[in-house]
Amino acid sequence: MADKRGVTIRELAQAAGVSIGTVSRALKGQPGLSEQTRGQVLEIAQQLGYDVGKLRTGKPRRMLFLYSRHVGSLASNPFYSYVLHGAETACREAGVPLSLMSVQAGEDIAGLVRRHEVDALLGVGYFAAEAMEAIRRCELPLVLVDHFYPGVRCVNDDNQLGAWLATKHLLDGGAQRVAAIFGPMTHYSVSLRAKGFRRALFEAGRLFDPDYEVTLDPALEYRDAGRDAMQRLLALPERPDAVFAYNDSTAIFGIEVCREHGLRVPEDIRFIGYDDIEEAVHSKPPLSTVKMDKEALGLVAARALIEGDIEPSEASLPVELVIRESSRAAPSAPTAPARKARR
Repeated sequence: MADKRGVTIRELAQAAGVSIGTVSRALKGQPGLSEQTRGQVLEIAQQLGYDVGKLRTGKPRRMLFLYSRHVGSLASNPFYSYVLHGAETACREAGVPLSLMSVQAGEDIAGLVRRHEVDALLGVGYFAAEAMEAIRRCELPLVLVDHFYPGVRCVNDDNQLGAWLATKHLLDGGAQRVAAIFGPMTHYSVSLRAKGFRRALFEAGRLFDPDYEVTLDPALEYRDAGRDAMQRLLALPERPDAVFAYNDSTAIFGIEVCREHGLRVPEDIRFIGYDDIEEAVHSKPPLSTVKMDKEALGLVAARALIEGDIEPSEASLPVELVIRESSRAAPSAPTAPARKARR
């Protein structure tokens, strides 16, 4: 006979051949399942002696906004501050208290989560595989924002399209040597933005040159890493005449370096970022960027947890190209009309 105290929802899902979300819906009596699937899950739960009392019914009593300390504090990362605001809005509307916690590699994540006594987890940003497994072992409803993990509901913006739009804008404006600055390629959003960048080059018939694609040095502080990346691009035998940066902050750091080298933006080198943070509007010159509704990312994810919509899937929110002074092409010199050939 099965040990009733040791059966987990993960084991029950594996035995039934369904996702954890499907098991949760079946045991809570929520809609969206066939009667055959619901009956199968309930039968296997009874066979294994699963304690149905482990699952609370209805909306969560408390939600935890969980992010990795790897991305820095919320104060130093404006993007995630907007996501937090969106999640807070959804929780306030539903009357669900929202807690906040950062974690880092090597910590007892499951133990830290238990101390918050929450019913649902909203994971934001990149988590390494080891951290993700620790989060999954908490056996709480989970939705991820700005990340992807198999078997989990994820909410992202259309990263690949956004990077493609940004790079195409630079190419269409006449840029000949378009460079890119990226963060760690292990991050889901960064890897997709790199794909969008390369796709735009390919479709424009440009050969991909790895020298014009640099990544931030993880050993440096964030601002120093952005400046260092731009220094490396300017040290190339032929410096780029346009740069796509994977986020706005990195683009702003790059513009700083170019001005220190006596380069004019956009006359000598053009820039476009990603995220449309508030600083992008006030940078000098104002920064072109790819805009997405950052608060909507948190709002959609939190509402999914509140409504119990945690089936594995990926929601992709739309993006928009925002053109400002930093990427505008210099006006072409007027050309004399072509002479008609004499007959």
